Amino acid sequence: MVILQTEHLCKTYGTGENAVHALNDVCFSVSKGEFVAIIGPSGSGKSTLLHILGGVDKPTSGKVYMNGCDVYAQNDDELAIFRRRQVGLIYQFYNLIPVLNVTENITLPVLMDGQEVNEDRLHDLIGTLGLNGRESHLPNELSGGQQQRVSIGRALMNAPAVLLADEPTGNLDSKNSQEIINLLRLSNKKYNQTLVMITHDENIALQADRIIAIEDGKITRDEVLRG
Repeated sequence: MVILQTEHLCKTYGTGENAVHALNDVCFSVSKGEFVAIIGPSGSGKSTLLHILGGVDKPTSGKVYMNGCDVYAQNDDELAIFRRRQVGLIYQFYNLIPVLNVTENITLPVLMDGQEVNEDRLHDLIGTLGLNGRESHLPNELSGGQQQRVSIGRALMNAPAVLLADEPTGNLDSKNSQEIINLLRLSNKKYNQTLVMITHDENIALQADRIIAIEDGKITRDEVLRG
């Protein structure tokens, strides 16, 4: 079952001689439960692609479909709801709220959406992420690896259609990086969570089910590593 699809996706910044084509006719699809790594050098367009997939940055032309919905056919209010309910975002620098504790940071998207917290899912996530005993800690009382675990929990709390991770290990040492990748793979398998991850590290990318390479805004490689 295809859960995410792009059709002839283009993104151009600027006009005329100053135009920069960040994405140029990008087409691919992702099946439910698939773990896809998108790799490419700095400036290749991979982060632009991730932001467009997540409803954060609108394409110049082309289509993005998630769960059969034409993402950019929605108005701004519908797009905001889409981002809250259908997309989980993990960033390199965690983006936790410093005055909120672990539990509050994880449940923030649910509360902002006016929904009740699923306590069973919350406790399951905290256990899966190895955060038992840290529920009342503030971000500055956690290690970098623990903060990234909290950001993963926050992204998973709403059971999104797709989890988008932008260089999730870029701010961590090798030991914590591997632990975070292991947790992402665990969420992929345990919750059948569809995962699209941006990384510049091919060794990390090789742990995905599939690698899509992008260069100068175009897909140059699309390789299935494991079924």
